[in-house]
Amino acid sequence: MRKYMLRLLSYSLLLGILPSILIGILSYSIASGDIESKVKDANMQWLAQTQMRVEQMLKSIEKSATQLANSSLVQASMNVSYTSSDFESVRELTKELYNLQSSDVVITQAYLVNLNRNWVLNLNALKPLQQFEGHDEFLGYASEPRSIFWQAGLASSNGDFAEPVQSVTLVHKIPILPQTNRPQGLLVLRVVSSEIQNALTFPDTKYRSYVLDQSGTDILGLQANDEPDETIHRAVSERLTSNPEQRSGLFNMKRGGEEVAVLYRASDFNSWTYVSVVSIGELKKETQKIADLTILVCALIVFIVLAAALYGSRRMYRPIGRLFEVARGLDVSDKDPSVPAKRDELAFIQHSMQSLAVSRERIEQQLLGQTSHLKDFFVLKLFTGQITENDYLFRSAIGVFPGEWKRLGVLALQIDNLQETRYSEEDRELLLYAVSNIVQEVVPAANRFTPITINQSQVTLIGADLEETDEVRQRFYAWAECIKRNVEDVLQLNVSVGISNPFTRLTDTVQAYGESLTALQARINLGPEIIVHYGDIENSRGTEHYEFSHLKVLEERLAYAIRELQPNQASDVFQQYLNALLHKNGSLYEHQMLLLQLVSRLLQIVQEQGITLKKVLEEKGAVKRLLHLQTREEIIHWFESQLFQPMIRVLSEKSDSQYMKIADRLLKLIQEQYDQDITLEACSQILNYHPVYLSRIFKREIGIPFSEYLMDYRMKMAKVMLETTELKVSEISEKLHYNNVSSFIRGYKKMYSITPGQYRDQITKESTV
Repeated sequence: MRKYMLRLLSYSLLLGILPSILIGILSYSIASGDIESKVKDANMQWLAQTQMRVEQMLKSIEKSATQLANSSLVQASMNVSYTSSDFESVRELTKELYNLQSSDVVITQAYLVNLNRNWVLNLNALKPLQQFEGHDEFLGYASEPRSIFWQAGLASSNGDFAEPVQSVTLVHKIPILPQTNRPQGLLVLRVVSSEIQNALTFPDTKYRSYVLDQSGTDILGLQANDEPDETIHRAVSERLTSNPEQRSGLFNMKRGGEEVAVLYRASDFNSWTYVSVVSIGELKKETQKIADLTILVCALIVFIVLAAALYGSRRMYRPIGRLFEVARGLDVSDKDPSVPAKRDELAFIQHSMQSLAVSRERIEQQLLGQTSHLKDFFVLKLFTGQITENDYLFRSAIGVFPGEWKRLGVLALQIDNLQETRYSEEDRELLLYAVSNIVQEVVPAANRFTPITINQSQVTLIGADLEETDEVRQRFYAWAECIKRNVEDVLQLNVSVGISNPFTRLTDTVQAYGESLTALQARINLGPEIIVHYGDIENSRGTEHYEFSHLKVLEERLAYAIRELQPNQASDVFQQYLNALLHKNGSLYEHQMLLLQLVSRLLQIVQEQGITLKKVLEEKGAVKRLLHLQTREEIIHWFESQLFQPMIRVLSEKSDSQYMKIADRLLKLIQEQYDQDITLEACSQILNYHPVYLSRIFKREIGIPFSEYLMDYRMKMAKVMLETTELKVSEISEKLHYNNVSSFIRGYKKMYSITPGQYRDQITKESTV
């Protein structure tokens, strides 16, 4: 069984071989990429050099042609009709044409063409234009709108060459006029492409290179044995057309199943394009040596890693092998059916050691668990007065209670408020348990008994080895402050701590516990987040009484705000009530009785409206919860959420229902007494409400004023009378209590856009038909 050794060897090999392979692949990729990039850069530089040298040659020729065309001799010849008899003048012109020859490039042929006088002069002879073989070509040049331009193509068969050859032609119009197609003459210079080609140097012949004009013709014939590739020319043309601002670049493409890199530069001088085509396959051949070397180095590294991994794995496995043999000799794991059959040496050793130690661990856990529960139980009995001095001595002997202390004290901690925290009321017990754990970390075990939770308070009995009371109080306060700070940091809770007076006898623990709770009652006056000594509260107690008359005034103001459905005003008045209530010293129970008196006064408002208290006090035990409130914030939250908001809601619903009933009674009065002298004042006497109050309710519930609704209803009843009775218009007006017939007719026409008489005539005509 050597599964672990095999895993160790496999991991070592993987750790050594995988980086080597990755580094080899990465280095080869980088090297091949660099070579490819350098070749492309070299080709792009060659294109730039080719463009520069070709344009330099062409500009030199163009400059010489311009000087000759602007010379006085040529300008004068444009006005003369030369013949073969003008030998001297023709010789001078021929001499000037010969002077156009350059050291860089040889002008194969030069023509001076007089279009107006109909003659052509070249380096060999003077002929009439119509008898010259290339006169159509010259006329084509003349029709071009450009004054100076280059033309590439095959030279026409006009006696200069035995057969057409690739050439470049410069056409210079005489005189130079912009955008003219009727010049006096032409200066035509022709250069065979091979002349320019001989003046240039080219890269390796395995790279294809072209110089293309606007039509895609290979101007210089750099690849004599290779036809121009229309696919490449079209791709380059599309690149230049799609992005005219980018005059150079490179891209990869497929050509005849072969991947090639195409580099191009476009000239602004004569719109020629210089193109170089590089085979990607040829480039990759250059990197084959790098690939072979990389494979060789990686193979060597793999061999070294293999040897080192095999040797190192054996050395590291030797201690594990010895432990494995010892574990097998114990013969524990083989008898355990829970151990899987397929396991390595470490798993076998681990299970063997766990099996040997399981009994001891279980015993220790049971002892620790029982000790913890015993400590909690005996401390709880101590706070309930069920532990005597003799019991304490016995418990201290067995390690349940600490034994070194001179003065004792009780710290009682309570949570101030859970309303504005992330916790709910159901989490209080769990939070107090967490506080007990914090106390165990803050107070050393030698100075405290086990912290416990009693009646929503976390209580800790602490001891100090000090004699002076002030020093003991300072020590207790320091621990309480540290506990409070840690609770705020860890649990994000605001808590208060009450500290009892120091004592010496353990049987006084119950009394000290009561003192700490009494100290916590000071929160209702001093506010939350406090640490209070019982001695400070005891020394500051006074004999002053509350001014109940002032509280009574605030109580009535609060009742008025609730009755008028003003929650903001109710909250402000209640703040004043609490300030007055807590201004003077008093017992917690006295405060609670006054708050219960206030609750009773407010609930009386609801009862006066005939509303059951269940609609307000929906939560069971709400009043009982009031008696357990310890801080000002908890009291304010209880009154606003449990009393003010439900009361205002049910009173508002009651008011809305009452308003609707009053509006319904007003509508019923109008419908029953529309033909009487009915007014809002009369209705107020019947309903026993003020007229202004009734007007506001009617407008709120119906949407229109009382008088407007009364007029509309009377007009509807007038229409019914016109349709169903024989009463005259004046009689209907009098029946509806209008002052005169005219006002009735105006009101009817305003509502129905027709007078009462016209409406009755209309009804009569319809019934006759």
